[in-house]
Amino acid sequence: MKERGSGSLLVEIQPFLVITDRDILLLDTGLGFRNADGILQLHQNLIDNGINPMEVTKVLMSHLHKDHAGGVSMEDIMTGERSLSFPHATYYVSRKELDYAIENDGKSYLAEEVNLLPKRDNVVLTEGNGTIDGYIHYEHSGGHCPYHQVFLIDDGEDKVFFGGDEAPQISMMRSRFIAKYDYDGKKTMELRQQYMERGKAEGWTFLFYHDTKLPTTKF
Repeated sequence: MKERGSGSLLVEIQPFLVITDRDILLLDTGLGFRNADGILQLHQNLIDNGINPMEVTKVLMSHLHKDHAGGVSMEDIMTGERSLSFPHATYYVSRKELDYAIENDGKSYLAEEVNLLPKRDNVVLTEGNGTIDGYIHYEHSGGHCPYHQVFLIDDGEDKVFFGGDEAPQISMMRSRFIAKYDYDGKKTMELRQQYMERGKAEGWTFLFYHDTKLPTTKF
């Protein structure tokens, strides 16, 4: 999916679906666009690939910038009321990131998209580092934005790493540079190198949210 904003900025995004023997996992939720029929494009993409959106069991959020969290919730066209886009899933969201997003409503965050999260029983607010169901590991990383988190899914056979905007494209992994759009550019640069080294040593498959040409790879 591509979005043109002011100037010549082009954003390419791709939420990921990871299916294990225990879960159907969605990693970040895209921009929240609807198609010509009024259906959430993310739902349509899942349906087109044989997945019922209501069968997604977990939604893992790296952070809540609008290009990653636009599909967290959706507005009813008739009533204007919002509901979670995946009502049967458990959402995993950093508690501090959620607070920060609501407090900083504006350019990068849209509070209206995430205001529902603290009000729903199927939302787990994470703190620091931890493990979900014994095989999904999350780490507070805090490079791209203060409360960014990353995920490593290890089901005993495969290790899949999702670094959100701290490992967004393969070109960024291979280059040492400090990006001005990161909250802590130096830390983010260092994290990219750490993730690549760990991934090489442990055989991770990387998922790149902003790389449509090479969305997955191993180093």
